[in-house]
Amino acid sequence: MIKAARLSKKSSETGALELARRVLTIEADAVRALIERLDERFVAALELIASRGGRVVVSGIGKSGHIARKIASTMASTGTPAYFVHPAEASHGDLGMVEAGDVFIAISYSGASEELLDIVPLVKRRGAKLIAITGNAQSALAREADVHLDARVAQEACPLNLAPTASTTAALALGDALAVALLERRGFSSDDFARSHPKGRLPRQALVHIADVMRKGADLPAVPSGAPGLAAIAEISRGRIGMTAVLDAGRRVLGIFTDGDLRRALEKGVDFARVSVDEVMTRAPRTLSPEALAVEAVQLMEAHKINQLLVVDERGALLGALNMHDLFRAKVI
Repeated sequence: MIKAARLSKKSSETGALELARRVLTIEADAVRALIERLDERFVAALELIASRGGRVVVSGIGKSGHIARKIASTMASTGTPAYFVHPAEASHGDLGMVEAGDVFIAISYSGASEELLDIVPLVKRRGAKLIAITGNAQSALAREADVHLDARVAQEACPLNLAPTASTTAALALGDALAVALLERRGFSSDDFARSHPKGRLPRQALVHIADVMRKGADLPAVPSGAPGLAAIAEISRGRIGMTAVLDAGRRVLGIFTDGDLRRALEKGVDFARVSVDEVMTRAPRTLSPEALAVEAVQLMEAHKINQLLVVDERGALLGALNMHDLFRAKVI
C-alpha cells in the first residue's frame, strides 16, 4: 500500500510538471505569435502617443484591468506619464482626469466589455485619442479605435480554454513592447530612471512639497456658498481640474463640487437651474497644508479614491488646489 501511495504521489507530481510546462509553452507561443503580427499599427500607436502633449490613460476590467495597471506603471516609470483608470469609476467622475491631449488605451480581449464601450464616446468627446488592445479586430472596441493592436491568441493556457491566461500574457507583452519603444523614442536615460524611483540618486518625492505643485490665484476654481448650481458648473469648466471649491465669506472651505458630484446629481435628476451648489457639493472634503510633501497627496488620493485635493491654511482658508495631472507634471508619480 505504501508503494502504491508513493507511485500515486510521483504520478501526481509528474502530471503537475507536465501541465505547468504546457501552460508555459502555450503562453510563450502566444507571445512569439505577436512578433510575426507586429506591423505598422504598432508604429502608429507609438507615434500617436509620442506626438500628443498629454498623458496615457490605461483602462480595462477584470483580468485586463490588472494588466492595464501594470502597463500604466511600466510606462510611468520609463518616461511616459501614464496612469490607470477603472472603467466603472470613469463613468462616475474619474473621466474628469482625461484631457484633450491624452491617449486612452482600452484593453479587452473580446473587445466587447460594456464598461469600456460605455465610456468610449465620452473619451472621444473630451478630445483624447483611443488605442484598443483586443483579440478581435472586428469587435466594437477595435472599430472605434484610432489604432487597434491585435493581441489574439490561438488558445488559453487554461485546460478549459476559459480563464484569461495566454491572452493576458500577450496583452502585457504588447504593452511592455510599447513602453520600451516609447522609452527609446524619448531618449529616457538611466539618470531619468533613477529620478523616478524612490532609491534613485534624486528621489523627487522627498523634495517636492504641495506648495510647489498646487494651482493658485486666478487658476484656482472657487465659488461662494449659495452660488447657483449652474455657476458652479461654469467654474468647473473654467478651472479645468474637474472641481471647484465652495467657500464662506472668510474664504474658508465648506465643500468641494467635482465632476463626480455633477454626474451623480444628474443621475438623480437634479435641476441645476434651481439648486445652489451647497445642495450638491461634498462637505468636509479632504485637504492638505502647503507644507506637506507632494507624495502625501498621492497617498491621500489613492487611499480615498479621489482625484483632486484642496490646500488650506491653519484656519481652513483656501490657498490652492491640485489634481493627479499636477502631480504627473511635477514627476511625483
